[in-house]
Amino acid sequence: MSAPARPDSPARLEALIGALKAKGILTEEELTARQAQTDRASPEIGARMVARAWLDPEWRRLLLSDGSAAAEVMGVSMAGAPPLGVLEDTPGRHHLVVCTLCSCYPRAVLGYPPHWYKSFAYRARAVRDPRGVLAEWGTALPEGVELRVVDSTADYRWMVLPLRPIGTDGWSEDRLTSIITRDVLVGVALPQTPPSAEAA
Repeated sequence: MSAPARPDSPARLEALIGALKAKGILTEEELTARQAQTDRASPEIGARMVARAWLDPEWRRLLLSDGSAAAEVMGVSMAGAPPLGVLEDTPGRHHLVVCTLCSCYPRAVLGYPPHWYKSFAYRARAVRDPRGVLAEWGTALPEGVELRVVDSTADYRWMVLPLRPIGTDGWSEDRLTSIITRDVLVGVALPQTPPSAEAA
């Protein structure tokens, strides 16, 4: 868990940025571009990656073999970011992502982490009592499904490729994207179709 920011932290950050610029390691344009990318990042990017994987087997293979390369294909720069791994849920296995030490999170494709993901309670209980954590989200796994907890670290970030819900055959990428939430992408929830989906 990171230490609380000290009052002089902004000044130190500015000094560091100034030094990087002075040495030609970082330009103002690069800094502005990276900040803009961070601000644009949202769970919709990860959701669209999943929806595309549900529709395109070749894309699915790329996503599972090299998440960072798949993100780049989607127009998301992964320069300087840790590798992105994608965990494939199956009928017999469900994945739950946690960062036990702090709040490592694939921000480039999911945006900023929610407050609960960074909390000590989630980080501790997701390892000790993962099924209890899922129950608090209203997520009940079928009998016999293995629950695998995966630690996101400074060296490797993770997101989940959930099972495609039954009854979504013929759906467009946009419609599939709409049922994939941030919580689904870290494994605390499952994709839910609206009650009227079958009638649509």
